[in-house]
Amino acid sequence: MPSDQVAERTEREHRPSPIDVHVGSRVRLRRTLLGMSQEKLGEALGLTFQQVQKYERGVNRIGASRLFDLARVLDVPIGFFFDDMPDAMGGGTTALRARLGGFAEQQEGFEDDTLHKRETLELVRAYYRITEPAVRKRVFDLIKSLAPTD
Repeated sequence: MPSDQVAERTEREHRPSPIDVHVGSRVRLRRTLLGMSQEKLGEALGLTFQQVQKYERGVNRIGASRLFDLARVLDVPIGFFFDDMPDAMGGGTTALRARLGGFAEQQEGFEDDTLHKRETLELVRAYYRITEPAVRKRVFDLIKSLAPTD
C-alpha cells in the first residue's frame, strides 16, 4: 500500500465518528441543562472528569452499558442521545415519517445551534429554578412579548 494511502487510513482511524460526536454533544447538552459539572457526572459514573470530557467530544466511544448508566444518571431515555441526529448520519426521521404517514409534523423554530449555546442553556436552567409557577408564567409571557411577532 502506498504511503499516502496508509497516512490517510491512519488519519481516518483516529478521527472521531460523527455519531460519537453527536452522542457526546447530547450528553453535554443534558448535563449542562441539569447544571451538573463534568466532575459530578464523573463521580456518579465512577469516572474522572477527563473521561467525561472525552465522551462529550466524541474522542472516546460510549459503550452500551455506559450509555445505559448515562441515561439513568441524566434521567433521560437512551433514545435522547440519538435525537436530532442529521439525516446524513442515519437520523432520517423525516423520510420515515413520510413513509409511515400520521399526524407528526415537521418542527420549525429553533435551529440546532441555538439549543447548544451556553446562553440558551443558562436561560433554561434559570427559568426552571423559578419555583413559583405564577412568577415563572409571567417571566415566560414577558420574554414572548419582547420577541418580534411572526
